[in-house]
Amino acid sequence: MKKILILSVLVLGLNFASNAQSILSKVGSAAASAAGYDVSSLTSGILGKLTPALNLTTAQKPTVTNIVKDFLVQKASALATKKTDPAGSQTKVSNLITGLKSKLGTALTVAQLAKFTSLKPSVPSATNVLSQLFY
Repeated sequence: MKKILILSVLVLGLNFASNAQSILSKVGSAAASAAGYDVSSLTSGILGKLTPALNLTTAQKPTVTNIVKDFLVQKASALATKKTDPAGSQTKVSNLITGLKSKLGTALTVAQLAKFTSLKPSVPSATNVLSQLFY
């Protein structure tokens, strides 16, 4: 009887956790839409440039994709507060960019990370999709 109760609690806990993740994903997507850009298409465009430039392996590609997508969703949330709190928004974005580099450091080799850093455009550009990762 005790085992059935514990198993039931475990199943309910997993169900709640998966629903919470789904809700967080929807909130992040809504924030990205409010910020005016499509996270999926940006992620695809960014990976289209990063994959050949960094020679990403098939093992690295999903990890880098998740890191970039999460960064873009979080950046959209930070930019959503730009009108009400410009300084706070800028600080959040700066912290996110630092965090992005740190997370990519765990997925990329040292040489790939150095190459990634060298891909930074000199100025933000609407035509260079990589600007989203650095500015």
